[in-house]
Amino acid sequence: MNELDIKMLWQQSQQKIEALVQVNRKAEEDITKLKVNSLLATLRQVKIFAIAVGVLWVFIVGGLVAGLFINHYAASSPFFLYSALIQVALTTIAIGIYIYQLHLIHTIDFTEPVLAIQERLSKLITSTLNVTRVLFLQLPLWTMFFWNDGMFKQENWAWWILNIVVTVSFTFIALWLFFNIRLENKDKPWFKWLFSGPEWKPVVESMEILKQIDALRKVEG
Repeated sequence: MNELDIKMLWQQSQQKIEALVQVNRKAEEDITKLKVNSLLATLRQVKIFAIAVGVLWVFIVGGLVAGLFINHYAASSPFFLYSALIQVALTTIAIGIYIYQLHLIHTIDFTEPVLAIQERLSKLITSTLNVTRVLFLQLPLWTMFFWNDGMFKQENWAWWILNIVVTVSFTFIALWLFFNIRLENKDKPWFKWLFSGPEWKPVVESMEILKQIDALRKVEG
């Protein structure tokens, strides 16, 4: 066997190895995308359930508020009416964001490159943060439903002060969370505790899986 034959055999071996590496890489990428698809399927169910509960809540509370506004406005507590009205409005906004998230999940094409899928997942993460910020704005409203004019009489000053302190505290917490729920705080303990539920984990795990594939490509590439 001469030198030329040896070189040809070497080249053929290299081509086979490269082809095998490509096949393995494609198989690993396909398995990864299947894992991500499975995680997003779980998330899709969570979103559908949240939308169903939200729509039911808006229908019941919205119908009650509309009835009181139309038929019993003079006899109803304005604190209850306007707290419920704002709460329904915020819940409606949250439902809209959930529907947008379902659209994002539905339009993810797993035949696309990893980078394109990562971009859509990034939008999903951003919208998840936004819907959480909106929902936390409801906190002070839950402390005001039972307020009435009788609370503000002079003899009830202690009860009045207590309720004001509680409402102001909840308002501060709601605003603090609204302005601090951002991706740059993701490594802080309070953020990890807050976002440890079924709405957050599938997205984060999907992003991490895709990042591993992307990093492997760069090393091999």
